[in-house]
Formats: sequence, C-alpha cells, structure tokens
Amino acid sequence: MSLVRDLFVRNWGLKLFAVLLALALWLILIPEEKTFSEKTLTIPLETRNIPPDMELVEKPAVSVDVTVRARMRIIDQITPANVVAKLDLEKATIYQEEYPLNQSMISLPPGAEVLRITPSKVDLRLENTAQIGLDIVPTLVGKPADDLKILKVEVVPPQVEVKGPESKILKTDKVTTTPINLAVLTGSTEIDADLILPRPEMRLVTPQTKVRVKIQMEKTEEPAPAPAKKK
Repeated sequence: MSLVRDLFVRNWGLKLFAVLLALALWLILIPEEKTFSEKTLTIPLETRNIPPDMELVEKPAVSVDVTVRARMRIIDQITPANVVAKLDLEKATIYQEEYPLNQSMISLPPGAEVLRITPSKVDLRLENTAQIGLDIVPTLVGKPADDLKILKVEVVPPQVEVKGPESKILKTDKVTTTPINLAVLTGSTEIDADLILPRPEMRLVTPQTKVRVKIQMEKTEEPAPAPAKKK
C-alpha cells in the first residue's frame, strides 16, 4: 500500500506537469482530421427581401446541399433544423438571372464552418409588378324556369384591381365569379359570389374577395293552350 501511495504522492507536481505536457503534445501533434469531422446536409433555400415592385416569376431550386465541418463532439448537433440558407434579393434586378451562393448566406451553430455549397449558384428571374383594373364577369350556369326571363345582370363593383408580373397581366383578361345556378332561382335576387382570377400569378390589390351579383327577372305570360283539333 505504501508503494501505491508513493506512486501517486511522491513528486506529484512533476507528475502532474508531465501529464499536462503529454496532453498538450497530443493535442498539438494529433492529426486534425482525428478531431474534426464533416457532414453534408440538404436544407431549404429561402429567398428574402424581394423588392416590393418586383415579382419572382422563375423560382430557384427549393434546397441546396451544404457540407459543414466541426469538431467531432458537436458535429452530431448540426442538423437541417439549425442550419439556414438565405438568398437576399434586396439588390436584385430584372436583368440578373444567375445568383451565386456563398458561405455568408449560410447560418450555422457556433464552432462550425461551411466547406461547400452545391449548387454554387441558382437561376431565378424577376419581373416588374404591374397593376390594372379588370372587368368582373359573372359565371351563370343552368337555365331559368320556363316562366322566368332574365332582364338584367349587374355586378357590384363592376371592376377590381389586380397586380402581378407584367408578362402575366393582359388588358383583355376578365375576373370571373364562382358559378351561379339560374335553375334554382324563383325571381329577382342578389347573390354574393367569390372572385376567381384568370391566373394564379395574379392577386387582388385590396382584401375584397367577393362581389354582389344582382339578377333582375320577371315572370313571362303563360302560353295559351293550343286549340283542340276538329274531328
């Protein structure tokens, strides 16, 4: 027991120094690849700060592969949940279609670095935003009852302001309504109908999503019975 105690106690300062020195040499001389590791993550590519007077008409790839490097003790903590790729379009123009991806666009946990981004660039296209007032045309389906005749159909308001990419908005476009079935009507009526835009790239300028369709009808005279044939 005395020998064991002496092994740890005698010259303990020198022994502690030797252990610390050995640890320092191990950290200095050990190959770097033994303490660091790499992994590749597939993460969403977010587009930010699209200029308010422009529209994104051709979107970039929805995700990119990011190869990161970090110490082995934290590499497993790096996941797609804490890595973000942001493409800032604040200074974008309608004339640029290729946008490089670089390390500054990737947000990583502390202690990690970006080695590669694949692809290294993305293609996208912007257009100027156009705004126009379009006529609203009600969608009437079915046939009124035989004793009813339509006198007038009015839409209130008759127009709505829409906006979208300038190449997707035409002056000849019409905004329609959800179908209104004439066969179930028994007389003049007013119906609130939802608006349907001609293209998915368009959007309404105001929160208005419905219009009122006024249908004026009148009763028709019943036809006189046909005279009986003489025998």
